[in-house]
Amino acid sequence: MKYLLTVLLLFALSYCTAQKVKPVLDLTTGNTYYMASKANSTITQILNGQGNSFNIEVAYRMAFKVIDAVDSTYNMEVSYQAISIKLQGAGVSVEMDSKKNDPQDIPSMMMAAMTNKPFKITITKKGRITAVENIEKMIDDVFDSFQQIDTVKKQQVKSQLIKFLGADALKGTIEAETAIFPDKAIAENDKWPVKTSIGSPVNTVVLMNYQLTSVAGNYYQVYGEGAMVTDKNAKPVFIIGLSVNYDLTGTAISYITIDKTTGWISEVKSKQAMKGSMRIPDGPQVPGGMTIPMTVSTDIITTDK
Repeated sequence: MKYLLTVLLLFALSYCTAQKVKPVLDLTTGNTYYMASKANSTITQILNGQGNSFNIEVAYRMAFKVIDAVDSTYNMEVSYQAISIKLQGAGVSVEMDSKKNDPQDIPSMMMAAMTNKPFKITITKKGRITAVENIEKMIDDVFDSFQQIDTVKKQQVKSQLIKFLGADALKGTIEAETAIFPDKAIAENDKWPVKTSIGSPVNTVVLMNYQLTSVAGNYYQVYGEGAMVTDKNAKPVFIIGLSVNYDLTGTAISYITIDKTTGWISEVKSKQAMKGSMRIPDGPQVPGGMTIPMTVSTDIITTDK
């Protein structure tokens, strides 16, 4: 009898540990979900034997309202609730914050004008963005409302902002947090690969390997680690009128907490480290061209608050 009970107990334990789950987005029409993120990047460049460091902090809070669900996708109305960008380094300090209320601070006023302006996305239950609509029109409308800015300068700033906040950039930003789900049901400690792309400031391919580390309580805990590499076939990025190509490789790790009921991200803590160079080709501004070694280190914290 003792032997039989022992066998039954082991069988029960084996069954429990082998139970499989399939995390996906399971959102409710009419509900609004939030994503607040802050990314701190340190960029170090070696120019003429001297190291120059820049610190960039980009923070935002976004609201995602589910308009309807069609098959395995959700149509959502999205808006920025707050945006801020800070840049420090090489004697330069720039801060744009939508929460400022200073009519003399035009960049911050422009950030403020971008908040609470809805645009649309379509997202699958697996967290993949299949469409982004109207965000670049929203940026155009905001810039057009600031008649006091020189037209040429306005266009330059707008083109740079679209690189960071336009459709391609936004797709990569959101998918970095949401496109993490496996294709099939998994058990605790199972692993699965996910490939995504970051569109800003340069096209970067990210191949992550995720692992379900815990299913206890109300949340799934997931650990991810992987590799990042810039797309060598990507078009050059234009920075202050210069054509720039990037050649960077690196690593990424992330610790993710997922709400079991909704599949929405409760918290993500991630680190990225990349190393390589940026290349400015031969041209009137840089005769003979220039290759600048560089490293990029980024810490990101995202929550649902």
